[in-house]
Amino acid sequence: MIKALRVDERLVHGQIAMVWSKDLKLDGLVVANDETAANPTQQMALKMAVPSGIKIIIKSVDDAAALVKNPKAGNMRLMVLVRTVADAVKFASQVDDIEYVNVGNVGKTVGEDKKTITKFVMLTDSEIASLKELVTIYPETAFQVIPSDEKTLASEIISKQGL
Repeated sequence: MIKALRVDERLVHGQIAMVWSKDLKLDGLVVANDETAANPTQQMALKMAVPSGIKIIIKSVDDAAALVKNPKAGNMRLMVLVRTVADAVKFASQVDDIEYVNVGNVGKTVGEDKKTITKFVMLTDSEIASLKELVTIYPETAFQVIPSDEKTLASEIISKQGL
């Protein structure tokens, strides 16, 4: 059961390991990122950030989508982490029944021109296009840094900011 799909360029970090995992009562994290799946050093660093008792699997976006569709995954409470909104679209278009799509921290490492969407989300024009596509797939997609923060629907931001 996918409790959440989260866009967060840092992938696994303190907010994920300590706050989201407890709030969602997660059994595991699935990192869906092509670059990280091919980088053993980055995989090792991410695995060290995960608290004991929570499993982590690191796959390419396509392989992660195939993994969570396996009936064995249906009994686990999972959060899928992707680095970009485009990866979220790629994953979400392959997987049904994601309970919550969340855009958390994005855009601080991108060198291209970007627009500030929220305090923690800055997107390029192509990422804004991806966000619109993600909202089409999952209309309840929301911006939220940690669970205690108020959810702001991405569709409302798109409308208010005229994106």
